[in-house]
Amino acid sequence: MLRDYQQRSINMLYEWFENNASGNPALVLPTGSGKSWVLSALCRDALHNWPETRVLMLTHQLELIEQNAEKMRLMWPNAPMGIYSASIGKRQLDQPITFAGIQSVRTKAEEIGHIDLVVIDECHLCNNAQQGGYRQLLAALQAINPGIRIIGLTATPYRLGQGMLTDGKDALFDDLIYPVTIEELLYKGHLSPLRSKITDMEMDVGAVHKRGGEYVAKELEAAVDTMDANRAAVAEIVRRGQGYRSWLLFCVGVSHAQHIAEELVAHGIKAACVTGSTPKGERRKLLEAFKAGELQALTNANVLTTGFDHPGTDLVAMLRPTLSPALYVQMAGRGLRPKPHTDHCLVLDFAGNVRRHGPITNVITPEAAGKGGTAPSKDCPGCGEIVAAAASKCPDCGYEFDITPSEKKEPRLYDDDIMGNKPMEMEVTKWRWRHHVSKTSGKEMVKVTYYGALSDKPVTEYLPVMHAGIAGEKARAMIQHIAVEASVKNLHEQPDLHAVCDSLNAGQPPAVIHYAMDGKFHRIHHRDWHALEVATAQSG
Repeated sequence: MLRDYQQRSINMLYEWFENNASGNPALVLPTGSGKSWVLSALCRDALHNWPETRVLMLTHQLELIEQNAEKMRLMWPNAPMGIYSASIGKRQLDQPITFAGIQSVRTKAEEIGHIDLVVIDECHLCNNAQQGGYRQLLAALQAINPGIRIIGLTATPYRLGQGMLTDGKDALFDDLIYPVTIEELLYKGHLSPLRSKITDMEMDVGAVHKRGGEYVAKELEAAVDTMDANRAAVAEIVRRGQGYRSWLLFCVGVSHAQHIAEELVAHGIKAACVTGSTPKGERRKLLEAFKAGELQALTNANVLTTGFDHPGTDLVAMLRPTLSPALYVQMAGRGLRPKPHTDHCLVLDFAGNVRRHGPITNVITPEAAGKGGTAPSKDCPGCGEIVAAAASKCPDCGYEFDITPSEKKEPRLYDDDIMGNKPMEMEVTKWRWRHHVSKTSGKEMVKVTYYGALSDKPVTEYLPVMHAGIAGEKARAMIQHIAVEASVKNLHEQPDLHAVCDSLNAGQPPAVIHYAMDGKFHRIHHRDWHALEVATAQSG
């Protein structure tokens, strides 16, 4: 049985294909959301609805191939599937569904033959330009079947040096579909939060040059992999890691990973190192030992950022500075799985990646950072005008904002800042509903702004009630729920959105809201109409 957001992912994908006769979408699903189950359900539905369909499931790592194939067998025990991967030792192309490694099949289009649907896991590895192994294979398969469709799945829809996966005239993907956020998964208990700490030891990469949008590897390892730095970092990890059971450490290169593992062992920690040159059998044994608790710490160099799933990981140490937002999110994401023994994962960021990229819920790509990112905004409590966050006066009504010195300070990282969504609470004094038209899509929606004390910044929520599909259905259901709680009757009888807003404005706003930032917008996690009544009764 799929979780609600997993089924939502498939529904949104079908809706996209219904509205787009050509083109390729990519599903953006956070780490830990269960992409393998979504992949399996897609294949099962495709074969049940169109029995002649041939599906090619592509990825870059043998662990991902095995993981995705295993989930398929669990969901569909008799699935007509095969595996084509030199690393796994199988070359099966006689089934309707093939799980394949791109390195093994990049030149095998003629052997593969006619394919109707290609599904690419970790699709941010596909080049936006017409080059690379993925593009080579896809071009050859498209020559065999011009009607082929491609679906991507990723947690990080951006590529270093290129921006979003939809950027550029030769981009493989035409649209990004966001079925669920990290915040929703946290709220529903499907993920556990990360806690980041400012470390005493910080890596200095100021003299390291950049090439192709990333640090030059040899220079980076020379700067980072020093005896003093390794000893300081490990000593701090051992000190801060007291009480944590499974430590996963990301290092710059093979030598660095080996040196860190040796330093951990010198401190009495059961530790090992995994790199790309670790023999397959030994690598499997080390990973199993780590998952079983026989090893407390595992260092690695560029091999455990994707495809490695150990929910018990409760400490992640970033000893690998990177300019890649995708690599940053993938490293942090290894700690997001719910754990049987604790409610969070500690992230020790010696590399400065959190400060460099922002919280994993609102990562700024290097391209966006170079352009200044997205200009933040705020709502004027006097007239509701959206103005720049730094504005001292509303250009519409003249309201003067109280800009305190603390608002101008650089934010400092505390326990929950890597998540960027530490829940905030506001006691609501009033609300204002308005009809709103999106400047980008031109679609109508309703907008509600919650106001608190004078010192509170207003919180604004947009509900796309006129949109088609899942987004519109959810928004309309939410409006009806709010109307019931606010004692607004006969809302469905209102002739237009202006009348809906008038009716809601006359209703009772919630006593308290819990909210967080989702990109540049607010996301309301919970509205409570009874919180203050309960608090008053308890105090009385």
